[in-house]
Amino acid sequence: MALKVFINGTLYNKEDAKVSVYDHGFLYGDGVFEGMRSYGGSVFRMKEHLDRLWESAEKIQLEIPMSKEQMADSVNATLAANEIEDGYIRLVVSRGEGTLGLDPNKCPTPNIIIITDFITLYPDEFYQNGLEIITAKTIRNHPGALDPRIKSLNYLNNILAKIEGLAAGCVETLMLNHQGEVAECTGDNIFIVQDGRLLTPPVEAGVLEGITRGAVMELAAEDGVEVVEATMSLEDVYAAEEVFLTGSAAEIVPVIKVDGNQIGNGTPGLLTRRIADLYSQLRTS
Repeated sequence: MALKVFINGTLYNKEDAKVSVYDHGFLYGDGVFEGMRSYGGSVFRMKEHLDRLWESAEKIQLEIPMSKEQMADSVNATLAANEIEDGYIRLVVSRGEGTLGLDPNKCPTPNIIIITDFITLYPDEFYQNGLEIITAKTIRNHPGALDPRIKSLNYLNNILAKIEGLAAGCVETLMLNHQGEVAECTGDNIFIVQDGRLLTPPVEAGVLEGITRGAVMELAAEDGVEVVEATMSLEDVYAAEEVFLTGSAAEIVPVIKVDGNQIGNGTPGLLTRRIADLYSQLRTS
């Protein structure tokens, strides 16, 4: 069965799903998006994802031409049309078709696109044995230039860091902020275990406030683990007892080496595995 893609209220076969080359999302990365997961036909934390989408849109003065309830119904309808229960959803709102030039006022109607498909971000071996990452020389965008909490279509900052990692044989790359503090990876948030506590960089460090990040913080706290949003250095990461990454696509993936430095005993730690188990129960409940 050919996959169907939702564009502005109509479902198109994947090969026929097109928008104009004059769309400012294509020309300038002017738009916002969300990546979500569905389990058993139910979208995980859709309300939180849609809230963040609307917040991102408001920050760039982009008015989404439907309600959150209509968007949720459209996502579910697209999943159903493709008969996808355990899958990935890419929800895109672009500025829409306009003229050459930056003026967003020349784009009268935003485009809404919903793609439902399947994704395998990392091979199973990384979840079982952990992965190795490096630190990119490319830093995160300065928050005074671009608010990191805007999940925009312009991911060039992340892509440049990703290229560095791939050149070094790593599928994910850690990024620092303009102050040299640990921020996040190119597509995932980062957590470390230090003295039995779970630490993650605060939003002020220049991170996207990940939905999975928030779920992990809640799960850990409910399990009696102290959770702290704390500024951290690379040395903190190198010396951590455990390190893991979180993201809607990645879920929970352990890290066993950073910049050649072994983390803990070089295998996924007990708390990492515990959090992964709790998350697995949460997403299927």
